[in-house]
Amino acid sequence: MRVIIVLIIGFLTVTIQAQDKKLVTVHKSMELMGSRFDITVVTDNEEVGYINIAEAEAEISRIEKLISAWDSNSETSLINNNAGIKPVKVSLELFMLIERAIKISDLTDGAFDISYSSLDKVWKFDGSMKERPTDEQIRNSIAKVGYQKIILNAEEKTVFLKQKGMKISFGAIGKGYAADKAKELLVSKQVEAGIINAGGDLTTWGTKATGEKWLIGIAHPLSKEKIFSWLPIVESSVATSGNYEKFVLFDGKKYTHIIDPRTGWPASGVNSVSIFAISAEYCDALATAVFIMGKEAGLFLIDQLAGIEAILVDDNNKIHKSKGIHFESNE
Repeated sequence: MRVIIVLIIGFLTVTIQAQDKKLVTVHKSMELMGSRFDITVVTDNEEVGYINIAEAEAEISRIEKLISAWDSNSETSLINNNAGIKPVKVSLELFMLIERAIKISDLTDGAFDISYSSLDKVWKFDGSMKERPTDEQIRNSIAKVGYQKIILNAEEKTVFLKQKGMKISFGAIGKGYAADKAKELLVSKQVEAGIINAGGDLTTWGTKATGEKWLIGIAHPLSKEKIFSWLPIVESSVATSGNYEKFVLFDGKKYTHIIDPRTGWPASGVNSVSIFAISAEYCDALATAVFIMGKEAGLFLIDQLAGIEAILVDDNNKIHKSKGIHFESNE
């Protein structure tokens, strides 16, 4: 049996092929964390495969309840509701996720920041904006943003947002984290191979039944239907950030929906960033950060990080890549 799964992520077409004789491939789609999740497992028992997927779905739902800023009963909401008031004791799992997020903020000089949800929404990308926000409005919009104002107490496992009105959310890291945790669970259940697509954040494990590596096909930025190169991956993940859908135009200039939390201005110069790493969580966070940092600074950072690679498409649709990416071109 030959199974082909194709996923379009911005300028990336991810094509994953598996060929086997005795194993079956089990797949289910679901709505979780405000996104579509697709879970696929390779197994020798179809019934057990569906049980495994149900367990992964339950794990993702558990994480959603933990990190959701929309659930009034979540630990995250408790942190936000006590901003500027008092520290909140949280579970070790959430504490460690926030701790890792702050480290990524340090690494990216604040281009990634889980306090970005404190931004006043002066930019709207639903067609309702008639004029560009003023410089003062933009400056004021970031007054409550700043990962440096997230105070962690490792001994007490508490989180304190120093400024009243501050909020944290995990929109740029949460789905990647959930994909990692679901994968970890399935691997612990001896599921030998699979794919989790968490709203565009993709993680894989295992190989084809033949022992060959999974392949990711990269589509040309001007033609998503045409794959021009292939990348083999083993135990790897990929996430993409792109501005191809939401933007506004003022005086002929394009302003995208991805906002730099340090300045309040939309990021510019980049159309798409795809990050490859073992951890989907890391891919998720760095895709947004590199998009905001831009081509030079973003790729320079990636080239300093072991086991992390990137493909970037600039606003002229020119493709750039980190040092470890080697295309196998079909052209």
